Amino acid sequence: MLFKKYFLWMLHTVISLSLLISCRAENLEPSQTKVGRNTEPLLEKQFNDGPYIFNTPEKLQAFWLCNGKIENLTVENQFIENAHHKQLFHHCATDVVIDRIHFKEQSVLTYQGKFNVVATSDFHGQYGVMNTLLTNNRVIDAEGHWAFGNGHFVITGDVFDRGDKVTEILWFLYRLEKEAELAGGKLHLLLGNHEVMVLNGDLRYLHPKYVEVAEKLNQPFEKLYGKGTVLGDWLRTKPVLVKINNMLFAHGGFHPSLAKEKRSLTAINQVFKDNLVMDELSTPRDGWGEYLHKSDGPIWYRGYFKDNGASPQEIDLLLAHFDIDYLVVGHTSQKQVETRHQGKVIAIDSSIKKGKYGELLFVAGDKKWRGALTGEKLPLH
Repeated sequence: MLFKKYFLWMLHTVISLSLLISCRAENLEPSQTKVGRNTEPLLEKQFNDGPYIFNTPEKLQAFWLCNGKIENLTVENQFIENAHHKQLFHHCATDVVIDRIHFKEQSVLTYQGKFNVVATSDFHGQYGVMNTLLTNNRVIDAEGHWAFGNGHFVITGDVFDRGDKVTEILWFLYRLEKEAELAGGKLHLLLGNHEVMVLNGDLRYLHPKYVEVAEKLNQPFEKLYGKGTVLGDWLRTKPVLVKINNMLFAHGGFHPSLAKEKRSLTAINQVFKDNLVMDELSTPRDGWGEYLHKSDGPIWYRGYFKDNGASPQEIDLLLAHFDIDYLVVGHTSQKQVETRHQGKVIAIDSSIKKGKYGELLFVAGDKKWRGALTGEKLPLH
């Protein structure tokens, strides 16, 4: 009898622990879920995603997942004969109007003028927070269209991974980029480490939703953004840096060695882009091209936030070499937009990836402030 009671107690304990672990696993934030790191990417409810649009000279072929089931549409490619053609892809997920499928490498890296600037970073699939933040701060209107006039909007990378609304953000930025241009403004989407990781098939931080998307479409996820896809071709033209007035933007930052070796912004961007996707190179990365894609390169560098990182003298060397007053970077998460190195480095990764809060950096002439999620203006410290 005693043994039976002990056995039943042990069984009850094991079942209770199993249920507790299961519940905790289901409540993980996207930022805690890393495919390939002891996770089971299972989704309990059906979901929508897409479109993923493949482009050939003859046709455009779009794929969606609607309630977890594959749907597709093939239309004639009319962009060759009519550069102003617009094609609506309307289905269960995001409505997308394709108004351009051929993209030129973004070669202009420096902008000068009397316009306002807004900047942020690291959306990581958090469409809801992004939309609320941009709407409340009047970067977009209530319908999600450009409302920033001739201003420049900078996103220093990391749209991909962690969250489950990456596709929606990419198509939103694709549309907003054109709207900004028509209004006399500019949207600058820079490459972050997670864009480069996904393009290269490094899917460690992919949300489980996209693991299932790839499985259902029977495609490696990176091929959904491969050459010959609308979004993949668009992303491949994006730079890794941009200089606007007296500010230099990048995802991670610039190692002091770039100033010591007198490297130019054009050379940094060109060599980085020439080595973007390893499977598309005729020879493996090596030399400076390999260096720029490693931990001291512009998408990975964290030296502005480490005790043994860049010194005050090295920060000043970078500012002097690139003829700027401020380095503006994402990548290293903070609770808010804030400064380092006596205000010379501005950190704009405000942890939007957690899906709860985020901020914007605003610059108008000599004035700088933080835009809160509510739209409130806050001082920059």
